[in-house]
Amino acid sequence: SMLARLLSNKRTIPYGACLTQLFFFHQLAGVDCFLLTAMAYDRFLAICQPLTYSTRMSQTVQRILVAVSWALAFTNALTHTIAIATLNFCGPNVINHFYCDLPQLFQLSCSSTQLNELLLFGLGILMAGAPVILIVTSYIHVAAAVLRIR
Repeated sequence: SMLARLLSNKRTIPYGACLTQLFFFHQLAGVDCFLLTAMAYDRFLAICQPLTYSTRMSQTVQRILVAVSWALAFTNALTHTIAIATLNFCGPNVINHFYCDLPQLFQLSCSSTQLNELLLFGLGILMAGAPVILIVTSYIHVAAAVLRIR
């Protein structure tokens, strides 16, 4: 639908399609962040704890890491989608962008977006900040382990 609209120069998207696009963007971006974190943890265990790797990173643990990644991303995406669906929109409904995103939708709302902006900021820190901190920490441990080999 989005590709067809871009090719036909239609600049509109139905409200339901916008919410769907918003949900899947946040869902898949969140899963990506958490799966990258799980991969960094896997590398950390393989390099820094090689003797216990097979017991610590069993298939059960791998499945749990993937399931938790999907669950956290789903919760984040659903929270943002429901929060944006509660806003009232009046006046112009044109977004000067090629897809629906929260800041552009906030500008179109005629109701208060304070809670939505707080959710975006708070959950953004959790969804991006926590994985970055965990990934950097694991890579520091990996680098230290590699340097100790010399």
